[in-house]
Amino acid sequence: MICMDIQVSNLTKTYGLQKAVDDISFRVKTGEILGFLGPNGAGKTTTMKAITSCLLPTTGKISIGDFDVHEDTDKVKKHIGYLPENNPLYQDMYVIDYLTFIAEMRDIPPSEVSKRILEMVYVCGLQKEKHKKIQELSKGYRQRVGLAQALIHNPDVLILDEPTSGLDPNQIIEIRELIKRIGKAKTVILSSHILAEVEATCDRIMIIHKGKLVADGSAEDLRKRSGEKKLLKVKIEDGEPGVIYDALRELSGVSLMNEENGRFMLQQITSEPAERAVFNLCVRNSWVLTEMTPVETKLEDVFRELTMN
Repeated sequence: MICMDIQVSNLTKTYGLQKAVDDISFRVKTGEILGFLGPNGAGKTTTMKAITSCLLPTTGKISIGDFDVHEDTDKVKKHIGYLPENNPLYQDMYVIDYLTFIAEMRDIPPSEVSKRILEMVYVCGLQKEKHKKIQELSKGYRQRVGLAQALIHNPDVLILDEPTSGLDPNQIIEIRELIKRIGKAKTVILSSHILAEVEATCDRIMIIHKGKLVADGSAEDLRKRSGEKKLLKVKIEDGEPGVIYDALRELSGVSLMNEENGRFMLQQITSEPAERAVFNLCVRNSWVLTEMTPVETKLEDVFRELTMN
């Protein structure tokens, strides 16, 4: 397997007084699928464009394998497949003609062009649409054409900005499995607003907010990071509801989040286990604790916690 790690060092991109990306550094290893998350305007697309050499950073260095992205641009582009967020396509071209054009632009040997096109048509599920004009395709199928052009030269690095945008659930699963399969031998950065999709597809997740990296690790790592603020769902009986509510609200080390249908949502806010505090409270007041269930922290919860301010 050829080593085509992506190394980003102190990347900054400014537009006037605004920093779209603010001194970020990270590495993506060959064979790794990195999920790149962040709110709109966080700096995801700017970073991806810089990696693909479509945008010149203000400061910082980016290398892919042994190549410097901005000194060896032509060499780097031979190794990169890129699906931009807006997926620009030549609408008046037929699918087969467009893929032929891209194959020739990518310097695929003439003897291999037909084989690569047929492979992309099959891999991206374009069999029934291959003889249509691109403007006649649904958004989902146009997205598949964009993915086919990114893959047609068998790149070592894939940069995919919202690759499942516009796809139906069945298509999303197909593209997810495709990315996971090809990602075993490639370096992949995948941006998406669908957090469940990122969690199911990616080995590692990175979150960017206001141009800065705020989290980096597996989905499980990110959930554990929020484990200090563990949530508990609690139901207590044999006590006046108002008295129980007030007691939980004043309980040390625990924050009362809400109450619904007699169940209280509590958040642990200190290192002291919330379960122990709730149990001791019930013992002191001779209340019956009928439910105390840990609530698993979801990736959405972690994302909101890191990007709300």
